[in-house]
Amino acid sequence: MAKRDYYEILGINKSASTAEIKKAYRKKAIEFHPDKNPDDKDAEAKFKEAAEAYEILSDDNKKARYDQYGHQAFENGGGGFGGGGMNMDDIFSQFGDIFGGGGGFGGGFSGFGGGGGQRRVKGSNLRIRVKLTLEEIAIGVEKKVKVKRKVQAPGTTYKTCSTCNGAGQVTRIANTILGRMQTSAPCNVCGGAGQTIDKKPSDADAQGLKVTEETVSIKIPAGVVDGMQLKVSGKGNEAPGNGISGDLIVVIEEETHDKLQREGDNLHYDLYVSFPDAVLGTSKEIDTVTGKVRIKVESGVQSGKILRLRGKGIPSINGYGKGDLLVHVNVWTPKTLNKQQKDFFEAMQEDEHFVPKPESSDKSFFEKVKDMFS
Repeated sequence: MAKRDYYEILGINKSASTAEIKKAYRKKAIEFHPDKNPDDKDAEAKFKEAAEAYEILSDDNKKARYDQYGHQAFENGGGGFGGGGMNMDDIFSQFGDIFGGGGGFGGGFSGFGGGGGQRRVKGSNLRIRVKLTLEEIAIGVEKKVKVKRKVQAPGTTYKTCSTCNGAGQVTRIANTILGRMQTSAPCNVCGGAGQTIDKKPSDADAQGLKVTEETVSIKIPAGVVDGMQLKVSGKGNEAPGNGISGDLIVVIEEETHDKLQREGDNLHYDLYVSFPDAVLGTSKEIDTVTGKVRIKVESGVQSGKILRLRGKGIPSINGYGKGDLLVHVNVWTPKTLNKQQKDFFEAMQEDEHFVPKPESSDKSFFEKVKDMFS
């Protein structure tokens, strides 16, 4: 089933400010909060849906990518926000403060309710660059990459933090001119996880983690652009104890093609034809991102003529069809001639067939550029 528009989910328009986005999310989150709707799967789904929308729209960079490319800017098969694999731990660990406390309801949920308590520590994100050819971008591709990430070392065990007694929070009471005030803060010993290392193998670090190499499969949709970032949830560094794994951020790097140049979803190809071919007409085989095609060059073609091959460009990341392949014809003028050839062209200099006679259909350079972008 197709995803709903994020703006529609939160009931706002694209011009909404950061404060308005936050206010709209808080309203939806409170309405569908699991503590308020126990055992209601539909409310839970809407709660997750609202959190996913807020995760994207509250981040300026992600919001800009969503406004330009829609849901496909974040779809890569890796789950997580934008991929359909959200869970309550993700939501409460990242957006718990949106309610003005931890979970915002008395009963709490997944250890986050009641305005405080143990929190799930999230591992750090990893970032890699993946190089793609134009051919791969044109059809979409699944890449398998080796990633070095920290995981919990076998044999590592944890125990309840003695400082916070597993609560993840420490409470302090201070006497002030307004009376006794109580404040809570994450435990500085366990970092709010509620657990500390009990035993760990010698090859593990201080957090009980070790570096291992893992092969990760990344599904990259057709139409991605250079610099776009995709996220594979849970494939970053693991966190100690009962924490949740960080994410793998995949940065797209587009390789330069030796014959094609990309401009948005359109492609450009420079076709050079000889003077005799331009006069007599010919057919030429050219490269496209899906293989070679043969095109016809009409007799009398002028240098600068643009031949448009519709649908031979790059698919739109939004799924709105494909771009075109624009073939730029360049008539190659010979630089050296033998005597016989030179005599021929000297004899033709005054011939009426060789005198330039541009017609209304022979557009100027600026008109051709205008047509390309129309």
